[in-house]
Amino acid sequence: MADRRKREIVDAITELLKELIEQDENTAGAAEEKKETEPLEMLTVKECAEQIKGLTENTVRQLVKQDKLPHIRSGRGERGKILIKKSDLYECINKMTE
Repeated sequence: MADRRKREIVDAITELLKELIEQDENTAGAAEEKKETEPLEMLTVKECAEQIKGLTENTVRQLVKQDKLPHIRSGRGERGKILIKKSDLYECINKMTE
């Protein structure tokens, strides 16, 4: 391959990378704005059941066990407290009721 062709390819790749970086920076700025305006609220299993009428603690635990509801565990191992983002809870319930 000629040196000229190689330089053209490198220049094209460089331009594409610059565009991607600009897009990422624009997307990151919007995500940061959203984070600042929307506080993160974590709920326990009991609080999740209290938030939505008809939802039981057992149902929440089953959704967690089936990986249908994103969660984290605080503490050690499987005995750690299950914490769920409030927005994830409502998103999961909305998907189930559609």
